Amino acid sequence: MRRLGVREDRILLVQSNVANTYERVGRRDDALRIRRETYSRTLKLNGEEDEHTLRAANNYADSLANLECFKEAKSLLRKMMPVARRVLGEGHRLTLRMKKIYARALYNDDDATLDDLRKAVTTLEDTARTARRVFGGAHPLTVDIERELGIARAKLRARKTPSTR
Repeated sequence: MRRLGVREDRILLVQSNVANTYERVGRRDDALRIRRETYSRTLKLNGEEDEHTLRAANNYADSLANLECFKEAKSLLRKMMPVARRVLGEGHRLTLRMKKIYARALYNDDDATLDDLRKAVTTLEDTARTARRVFGGAHPLTVDIERELGIARAKLRARKTPSTR
């Protein structure tokens, strides 16, 4: 594509689709490598306050979380979530997805503190309320966020409840 003079943004779109395919067939390490490169190049091309950059950051963070690289996912999302809120708004699908991934990285981290679990629950409660208001209760994103909220609450309860063994 480069030899043919195809624009960089089109090449990045194709690479993102290749990463999606790798994810679906279980080649998560390959997908992560492509997502890292795509995010970096999109950031250079468009700057941080561009929807394409935010989407690339979201996809990269999701891949990091899927590979249990929670520290890196949380770091990236802490940087990009405020940008998404400012540029796209609190109720935008991408902003909500970022918050969901962030909360998942918080509660799935083996090093999660009780405060991390509480933060995951409150983040998902807020995100679920917004998703329900914007998209309705039957929307797939709302359903997914509420499923994550149930998991986060269960992990928080398990941590708070002393073991009976």
